[in-house]
Amino acid sequence: MQSDLFAPAALSVSELNAIAAELLDSQLSGFWISGEISNLTRAASGHYYFSLKDDRAQVRCAMFKHAAMRLDTPLREGDHVEVCGKISLYEARGEFQINVNEVRQVGLGQLFARYERLKKQLQAEGIFAPENKQMLPENPRVIGIVSSLAAAALRDVLTTLRRRAPHIPVIVYPTPVQGSGSEQHIAQAIYLANQRAEVDVLIVCRGGGSIEDLWAFNEEVVVRAIAASHLPIVSGVGHETDFTLSDFAADVRAPTPTGAAELVSPNIADMLDKLDDMHTRLRDNLHRQYQNAAQNVDFLARQLQHPKQKYHLQRTQLTQATQLLRHAMRQQIQQQQHRLARYETAVQHAKPNVAQATQRVAYFQAALRTAQQNYLSGSLKKVAQQAELLEALSPHTVLQRGFAIVRNTRGQVVRDADSLRKGQKLNLQLAHGATDVVVAAEQMQTDLFE
Repeated sequence: MQSDLFAPAALSVSELNAIAAELLDSQLSGFWISGEISNLTRAASGHYYFSLKDDRAQVRCAMFKHAAMRLDTPLREGDHVEVCGKISLYEARGEFQINVNEVRQVGLGQLFARYERLKKQLQAEGIFAPENKQMLPENPRVIGIVSSLAAAALRDVLTTLRRRAPHIPVIVYPTPVQGSGSEQHIAQAIYLANQRAEVDVLIVCRGGGSIEDLWAFNEEVVVRAIAASHLPIVSGVGHETDFTLSDFAADVRAPTPTGAAELVSPNIADMLDKLDDMHTRLRDNLHRQYQNAAQNVDFLARQLQHPKQKYHLQRTQLTQATQLLRHAMRQQIQQQQHRLARYETAVQHAKPNVAQATQRVAYFQAALRTAQQNYLSGSLKKVAQQAELLEALSPHTVLQRGFAIVRNTRGQVVRDADSLRKGQKLNLQLAHGATDVVVAAEQMQTDLFE
């Protein structure tokens, strides 16, 4: 009994359920669960309550209004679906349940994965490249349609073409657009239209539906047939929110089959309005040209003259021109004569005095000869004086007076006796010849020549 005093307090049911709900929220998330819908109930609030079961178990599910509003089609009893949501606990009853956020038909996950793989592959090959897209013809002569004869989309396209461009012929290349093998028929119809080359543009279309209904237009054979087409192709498959791989491969993607018909066809009402506008502008232009031409004719008519009147006018003009020419010539001659007289006077004034210039030249020549003789005599006297000075300063002359030049063995001149030592060889340069001597004492002799 004493141990009971220290035992932890017991949990209430609500506390237990809260802990369980928290554990489920934190540990289980991001799963897709497949099963069959049963016990389906839709409350007045818009919420769905149902069970999801397989052959061995079931789990309760709740799909609240905000999530249910995103459904393409309402949930139905017995549908095989895949759901994703928050796996939790309905605490009030302690019941395990799934709060569903998304629902898809069984197999759609595999289809989406296949769709994405093929899209990436074709995109890497350049099948969807913008530079490969063709321009749609503005005024096609013939329009082709690839679709089922029983499709409501074909009736919508034909109705739109009949309203917008009833003058353009339409050729239908019938093919199944849904079901097993339909992709091969669609691709064959596209190849046939290109082979016949009897249309200028091609519409590939069908109405809306589920992803399974539209899957033929996601098949590789159809996408490659569209990409290889020499004819411009407009894809009008499904509704505005539906996207197939054929839309990416086509030259232009239309939101609906009706939109595709509007893209390839000119609006006859717009063409008629444009034609009326062109007619009005052409009529106004012709009227304006007529008025301008009439005015020009009236102007030219006023300019017309009788040939005789024109002859007298031209003769008068010729006489006046002749008189003006003669007057101008006389003035030109007089001006040239005055200019010539001025040049003659200027030449007379500019004529040089040759005799005076000759006399000045003779005077300068005599002065030049005298200056040359004086300069030469002075130069010869200076040369003689410099020669005498050089002779007096010549070493040879000094040696003639009895002096000698003393050199050591290195050829250097000896100027100081204190630099000599006993036994040192010296060379004496005399007036006539040279001789070697040896220093005999520490001091130089006072008379080298004794």
